Amino acid sequence: MSELIDNQSKRQDKLKDLIKRLHRGEDRATVEAEFKKDFAYVTGAEIAQMEYNLVQEGVSVEEIQSLCDVHASLFSGSVQDLHSDKVTMNPVDIFEEENVEYSQLVEEALKFKQYTNHRLDIVKEALSEMLEAFKTVGAHYAKKENIFFPFLEKNGIETIPQVMWGVDNDIRTSIKTAEEALNTSNDVQYIIRMFYEMVDMVKEMITKENNILFPLLKEQLTEEDLKQIGQMLSNPDATVYIEKTDDTEGYSIDNIEGNIPMSMGVLSAVEANAIFNTVPFDMTFVDADNKVKFVTQGKERIFDRPASVIGRPVHLCHPPQSVHVVMKIVDQLRSGEKDHEDFWINLRGKMVHIRYYAVRDEKGVFLGTLEVTQDIGEIRALEGEKRLMSE
Repeated sequence: MSELIDNQSKRQDKLKDLIKRLHRGEDRATVEAEFKKDFAYVTGAEIAQMEYNLVQEGVSVEEIQSLCDVHASLFSGSVQDLHSDKVTMNPVDIFEEENVEYSQLVEEALKFKQYTNHRLDIVKEALSEMLEAFKTVGAHYAKKENIFFPFLEKNGIETIPQVMWGVDNDIRTSIKTAEEALNTSNDVQYIIRMFYEMVDMVKEMITKENNILFPLLKEQLTEEDLKQIGQMLSNPDATVYIEKTDDTEGYSIDNIEGNIPMSMGVLSAVEANAIFNTVPFDMTFVDADNKVKFVTQGKERIFDRPASVIGRPVHLCHPPQSVHVVMKIVDQLRSGEKDHEDFWINLRGKMVHIRYYAVRDEKGVFLGTLEVTQDIGEIRALEGEKRLMSE
């Protein structure tokens, strides 16, 4: 037995290949035998991720649903269970598997460190290739910060997430420093030093996650928490979310009836939601109690805002390096000292403008803070005029 594929990305690729072959009508017994040879087990979370990936690649949801019994035969389990709300796997296991891959990457990097030929071209080529792999750790940290941390905070555990988030940002900075050294310096020893400072930091974070964070998550997360996290991990592009309360249980945007009276005119819930998600900027509203209450879900968000951010205290939505600045702005807006505050940054090749607004009612009562974020690159490039013209 090849027992068994333990690399998460390879597992996903293999699962997709097997399912596609079944969909094409290949002999079921042959595919089942290959599955059993390569897999000791398959989890519900992996099935959900695999099916989501297939949809992204053009396989219709209807086709996947129509072949549920074929999937069941392959996985030797109940498709009803796999497709229900039952938790078949703790989603923390997915992150543990990612850390196995990063640990292997660290070991590969440390082996190269013992290599005695430190010729500049050899060092740059080898380290540049490894750095690209290390850069993916940023997505690992982002999911941890945006999806897992809110569930710890809900249970009153705030210190560990904040401290760990701060270290995550230090690692992100270290990765950028290593990349800059590789791209601009010809000092071999400096390049090596910057690269391995980053490697050591990643290695330490793996240990912290494995020994502290993951056991804590498994201890604290409830069955409902696991279901929500699994849904967010398997469908990161979900666009509609309403925080569940006694009043909203079972609601979705499409089944809210009646119109919303506006300052001028009225809108249905569907229209209001579509408008917010159409405008070419991101909006996040933090209420007067400093909790995130609403996030637009346009096609191209600049900053990730997963469903778990709803209801999250705003001071926990930022790393410790910047949270004091954010809270100072909120206090200034609340007090009336300012009505708005502006920032602009270069981010992933975009010129991003960020403005915080004080939101007040007609009597001037502070209702909350609205963050509006926009890529202004195309606007800054405008020249001359383009008018509406009739012919």
